[in-house]
Amino acid sequence: MHAGSEIPHTPAVPLVGAADALTPRVRGWLGRRTYAGADWDAARIRPLKGDLRVSVVLPARNEAATIGGIVAAIADTLTGGPHPVVDEILVVDSHSDDATAAVARAAGAVVAHQDAIRPDLPPSLGKGDALWKSLFAVTGDIVVFLDADVRDFTPGYVTGLLGPLLADTGLAYVKGFYDRPADPAGAAGRAGGGRVTELVARPLLNLLAPDLAGFVQPLAGEAAGRADVLRRVPFAAGYGVEIGLLLDLYALVGLDRLAQVDLGVRHHRHQDLADLGAMAAQVQAAALRRVAGRRPGRADAAHEQVRPLVQYERAAGEQRRVRVRDIRVADRPPHDRVPPAPDPAPPAPDHVPRDPDPAPPAATDAAPAPRPVPGPGGAGTGRGPGPAPVRSGA
Repeated sequence: MHAGSEIPHTPAVPLVGAADALTPRVRGWLGRRTYAGADWDAARIRPLKGDLRVSVVLPARNEAATIGGIVAAIADTLTGGPHPVVDEILVVDSHSDDATAAVARAAGAVVAHQDAIRPDLPPSLGKGDALWKSLFAVTGDIVVFLDADVRDFTPGYVTGLLGPLLADTGLAYVKGFYDRPADPAGAAGRAGGGRVTELVARPLLNLLAPDLAGFVQPLAGEAAGRADVLRRVPFAAGYGVEIGLLLDLYALVGLDRLAQVDLGVRHHRHQDLADLGAMAAQVQAAALRRVAGRRPGRADAAHEQVRPLVQYERAAGEQRRVRVRDIRVADRPPHDRVPPAPDPAPPAPDHVPRDPDPAPPAATDAAPAPRPVPGPGGAGTGRGPGPAPVRSGA
């Protein structure tokens, strides 16, 4: 399909209630750029893919319980045959101390430690840094980012995200959205689980970038984009990566080259309130840095940080324990601003090579040594001449 052409589809978000409160621009975008993941399966994807390469990336830290099932589901259904949907699966191990790497490798993924990718660059931490590092390692024209803690994962996450990008070359980036039951056994459609989204990200976007108010899950970890576009924007190194990418890509390519797809229901591990507070602080910091004057391509790799987050918890009696959280939010720069990796040093030889053409012996005034006398195995015996006689010094 040609760039910018409209993909025939039924809007995945039929609007009811106070839809008139949305701006005409947002309402129009929702109708044009919101898709249903169920409309895209492997059979429909394959003829659209052509010669493009697709890479799937999963940043993971201590996800041994779920990473194997996710990788196996992709490898078993989307990587085989003469026309695979997915060409490579990369798991970026972010300092796990469990069996995440071994489980992922056994399930069919290539595993790279976060610090082993471009080790010549200053180290950093966090999900955003793992995603940024992955773009040095993958070969795909389209890159699919997935979270590694999802239960009940299906390959439809991958095909749903790929479908709009493959059908319309004008699209640059697609985010997933889903229902997130707070109770893992809860019914679909209950608006629980996305606490940082509802309390922090959505209010921020409504205030700072109202054109993005149509994104149902702006902090979703499931997304796909064109690699050449992703390499043109900075990545917030921590949990601010999703909102940072959304704001930077909106500024770079515009609203109509962004889309979203309904992936159904998502069950995953929930974090406690204190951890969500640190996540919320990083989301806010990443968003505010971008509206305070930063533009795509202008972020540097300096480890800038906001003030530490101070939290309180009850100690003995009426005492309160003060807890200080380091919530550094550093931006990794766009890839086109990163110097190339240095050439690897040649390996040191494990022995001194023999000179293939040794210099002739130096001339002396001594008389030449006499020819050795053939021993018992002389000429015609099939054995070589006997040893030369030992001479004393000249």
